[in-house]
Amino acid sequence: MTVTEARTFDLLRTREGTARVTNVELFFDLVYVFAVTQLSHYLLDHRNVTGALQATVLLAMVWLAWAYTAWVTNWLEPERIPVRLLLIGLALVSLVMSAALPTAFGRFGILVGGAYAVMQAGRSTFMVVVLRGRPLRANFQRILAWCLVSGMLAIVGGIVTGPARGWLWLAAVAVDLTGGVAGFWTPGLGRSVTTEWTIEGNHLAERCQAFILIALGESIVLVGATLSRLLESSVTWAEAGAFLLAVVGSAGLWWLYFDRSADEAARVIAASADPGRIGRTAYHLIHPVMVAGIIVVAAADVVVLSQPGAVGVASTGWLVLGGTALFIAGHAAFKFAVWRVVPWTRLAALAVLGLLGLSVPALSALGLGLCAAVVVLAVAALDYRLYRGPRGRAAVVGGR
Repeated sequence: MTVTEARTFDLLRTREGTARVTNVELFFDLVYVFAVTQLSHYLLDHRNVTGALQATVLLAMVWLAWAYTAWVTNWLEPERIPVRLLLIGLALVSLVMSAALPTAFGRFGILVGGAYAVMQAGRSTFMVVVLRGRPLRANFQRILAWCLVSGMLAIVGGIVTGPARGWLWLAAVAVDLTGGVAGFWTPGLGRSVTTEWTIEGNHLAERCQAFILIALGESIVLVGATLSRLLESSVTWAEAGAFLLAVVGSAGLWWLYFDRSADEAARVIAASADPGRIGRTAYHLIHPVMVAGIIVVAAADVVVLSQPGAVGVASTGWLVLGGTALFIAGHAAFKFAVWRVVPWTRLAALAVLGLLGLSVPALSALGLGLCAAVVVLAVAALDYRLYRGPRGRAAVVGGR
């Protein structure tokens, strides 16, 4: 093979400096704006325990399809034509999956299960082929074996009907999540260790930050669309207040994540001797919890904006308070995974939100929204006061 031919088949990124997020990766992400919107609407249309569990399974499938791709593009050079074509192909399949999400547990379940299987197995097969002669190939041979199992479960789940579909999809998700934790142990191939996952930490951190922004952006779009619908008739003072609280609450969630911990965590994983371990735990496993919180909060904002005066609605209470609690709990777990410390402000916020749950029968939707926004803003203000306030104290690890 000539030097030119060797370069043609070498699709790996060069590890010189920080790997940047490319435009084709951002193009791939556009599909997931639609996916997150579909999940929010699914939750709004199924405001019960069954609907919440189904939305959780669907979010896990969406996240894993996206996250596995983010890992792959950490190693591959997206500017190379074969990699671009891979991402465009995955974007196409993702779009089909996203379009079918509202009927995932109905007539078009096979589209969701089939698309998931195609993405997981197809992406891994591509990596096994292009990594021929590379040490990383053995890792993707193991991943492919696990993805074939999860893909089979996803397809069968899309074919069957009733509760069995949910259980099979849950099993598919469990296989893909457990695989990373177990090092993708495969008979005859052994297992991978995180030190072999020679990722560029800044790139993975930036990719996951982008997904948080996707979820936050979708929540803003959902609130704006609801306001636009209300403006077709008239907007009451209560609805105007609900709109303001929704925007302030979203900004508060953005502040909690991006004010300091996002950049600090990126520096930690970039400097780590074992970035694969931090990437697996803090980003791959914990970030979807925060994304779930944002999706639930977005659905709650729509409910509060549509019916701000409704009192004692249990589903509204768990959407408003539960979504905020889910995000804060995920953020606390993220901090623990990176720094092994959980700030007391997060624990206090979770306790307050739990106590507020007792007041759901007596508070209006607008009142619940106000309480949740105050909790988020209080945590943000305390963070600033304790770790970066007027006295100019340097940020300490425990408070990031």
